[in-house]
Amino acid sequence: MNFLNFEEPIAQLYEKREQLIQMQTQGDLNLDDKIAELDKLIEEKKEKLYSKLSAWQRVQLSRHPDRPYSLFYIHHIFDNFIELHGDRKAGDDKAIVGGIAQLDGQGVVVIGHQKGVNTKMRQYRNFGMANPEGYRKALRLMKLAEKFNKPIISFIDTPGAYPGIAAEEFGQAEAIARNLYEMTGLKVPVISIIIGEGASGGAIGIGVCDKLLMLENTWFTVISPESCSSILWRSWDFKEQAAEQLKLTANDMHKMKIVDSIVKEPLGGAHNDREEMAKTLKRAIKRNLTTLLEMDPQERIAKRIAKYDAIGTFEERKLQ
Repeated sequence: MNFLNFEEPIAQLYEKREQLIQMQTQGDLNLDDKIAELDKLIEEKKEKLYSKLSAWQRVQLSRHPDRPYSLFYIHHIFDNFIELHGDRKAGDDKAIVGGIAQLDGQGVVVIGHQKGVNTKMRQYRNFGMANPEGYRKALRLMKLAEKFNKPIISFIDTPGAYPGIAAEEFGQAEAIARNLYEMTGLKVPVISIIIGEGASGGAIGIGVCDKLLMLENTWFTVISPESCSSILWRSWDFKEQAAEQLKLTANDMHKMKIVDSIVKEPLGGAHNDREEMAKTLKRAIKRNLTTLLEMDPQERIAKRIAKYDAIGTFEERKLQ
């Protein structure tokens, strides 16, 4: 198991548990009672620790190396997934995956950022940072969904759109802006789920939707805490303060009515029980999709636009 820095007290208990198991295996000892006591202590420690996580600690959990990514959810929630490739213009961006699938018999189009499960795959997937062709591929799949009247499910997990020179030269900003414009008027239901990191335009490029869900230990904001810290304090040392001030957690987003609902994770994070997390998320998707399918397309579009119109506040002043 991989433990984060703030999980060190739990890591120590697991180490003691492993030592007891080895002692019992190697010697003629019955340590079941001791192991049971330690298991109870571990659960109590976990409940106490994870009940009061800071914003920065949730950011850390959202980046946990064992956390499930888009393809895991796609293969565990949907049936008969067929991946589709390319934007029909420039190439096939590996940071965004998508295709057609079935959700208990209901045809859907699924799209998501994919980071990669090991070092080699993370490089292959560009760490989940999409280039313009990735967003154009996503839009092609969205238009395909609209053509055949299939709901769209998107999984958001990115540190941001790729900021390279080539990406800018090939229209990164325009590709994201085009997606925002087109997604606003899609005639089919759109559900987006933030399953890890939700940073800036890289996230909203596939995230304009009727229902926006956030897993419990995820974040959604215009900039990462580290980048915010480097701009405001000229150092990454204040990333924890930046995380608090950005109000980026699922609870913050729900209070501000930016996200519609929070999907609870297993104790300690989605990586602690990946199968259960997939089942919980599937139930949430089906529940929201049932409601959206009952609505008239024009009603859905009107509510989608009103949803984003209501985000944020502004003040009008007359010129003197």
